[in-house]
Amino acid sequence: MSTITRRRHRRHVVTLAMAALVMASSPAPAGAERAIPQAQAAAPGAPALAATFDDNDVLQWNTLALQAVRQSKLGAPLVSRALAILHTCMFDAAAAYHDRAVATASGGRGRRPPVERTLSNRRIAISEAAYVAFAELFPHHRRFADEQMARRGLTPRARAAYLTPSDVGRAACAAVLRARHRDGANQLGDENGGAPYSDYTRYRPTNTLVRLSDQRHWQPVASSNLGPSAFLVPHWGRVTPFAFRLSSSSRPPAPPLPPSARFAAEEAAVLAMSAGLTDEHKVIVEYWMDGPRSETPPGHWNLFAQGVSRRDGHDLDRDVAMFFVLNNALLDAGIAAWDCKRHFDSVRPITALRQRYAGERVRAWGGPGRGTREIDGRDWLPYQRANFITPPFPEYVSGHSTFSAAAAEILKRVTGSDDFGGSVTVAPRSSSIEPGITPRVAVTLSWATFTDAAVQAGLSRRYGGIHFESADIEGQRLGRAVADRVWRRAQELQGRPAS
Repeated sequence: MSTITRRRHRRHVVTLAMAALVMASSPAPAGAERAIPQAQAAAPGAPALAATFDDNDVLQWNTLALQAVRQSKLGAPLVSRALAILHTCMFDAAAAYHDRAVATASGGRGRRPPVERTLSNRRIAISEAAYVAFAELFPHHRRFADEQMARRGLTPRARAAYLTPSDVGRAACAAVLRARHRDGANQLGDENGGAPYSDYTRYRPTNTLVRLSDQRHWQPVASSNLGPSAFLVPHWGRVTPFAFRLSSSSRPPAPPLPPSARFAAEEAAVLAMSAGLTDEHKVIVEYWMDGPRSETPPGHWNLFAQGVSRRDGHDLDRDVAMFFVLNNALLDAGIAAWDCKRHFDSVRPITALRQRYAGERVRAWGGPGRGTREIDGRDWLPYQRANFITPPFPEYVSGHSTFSAAAAEILKRVTGSDDFGGSVTVAPRSSSIEPGITPRVAVTLSWATFTDAAVQAGLSRRYGGIHFESADIEGQRLGRAVADRVWRRAQELQGRPAS
């Protein structure tokens, strides 16, 4: 039995104990124990997630990447791309030692002869590929990768003794990186001669920080110490997807907009949720928040996948495949969600509710430690941190919903079941929004299924005043559609029939 510990917003800790009960590469049989035992509450300041001694190479590189993500300033769509590249490099390196799998960047070229298809060679090639990808994607944290390679005895001098698998891994990663350098993300800043990942599409918001010209559209909002928000990567819909390409015919329907009756009803629902916040609702908001300096929503679902791997006793090859398909689904989910955000450019609740209820006395959350009270509608606040009061991009569709639904669907298909059995217990008074106050007693969140977790992730953004209902519902639908297409493409590359 192994235990991992993970810091969540520096205030509470999730501990997942994973029993490796299923050692076969197929899903657990019906009736087999598949639950992840309940997490325990812990004190603030506990150590961040660390890989265990028994973790395979894929899990250890994934853990390292999430550590780098937490220390970076990458937003969720950029994180999804980085994790997809990392795990695609590992998949392509492993494919060279497989009799049917086809590398994404080089096809079947470079397949090694049967005599070389050993576990040792695969491990070396996978780690070499991961090292090259990590060094490019997280250059400021390269020391993590150097330490990881040294622990494997793959120092520069030692690597010379394993020339062939090292070269295979490095060549596989180099081909993936070449393809991704011009994928529309502007990673190198060469689309516009600007900063890495900067916008080259000349997006300009309809509304400004001080002037609301059109109440249907997104308005930048200033947080207490961050200044006005610029749209995070408005060009992201142009990034080359792994498999799912959104079009005008497949894009979700337009959201309800003011002054329609349907939009008014969704505004009223957000206000009612604000007034009715319980400690459990607040814990749900903060658990799924995944804002700056966290692993972000894509990383959150990678942590769940790590738990699945340990629970079901995955071997190296099965984790190569699982993290490859999971992270490419998260990549395509982010691209599709950001395409919608740019296309519809729709208003956030913080702008809409303050405009709609200005001058009216309404019941809502009154701010940290103030509970539900009567306030002027123009002062309405989402249940969020003061220094990150609302995300810096338009509302529709919900990124959390799209990422989570896509990931949940992939994990269902990987395991052959929707059974999850995850839970977390949050310590009393551990809130980062209402520190020392919320929750009054320990609160346990649990998810019998992956779908339950995805639904709660989407709902958390409505409790928190970040999204309207339509953005959640349509984001969930979009995420499931993404997962279906990505799964089919990944199965083809693995030489398996799509199911």
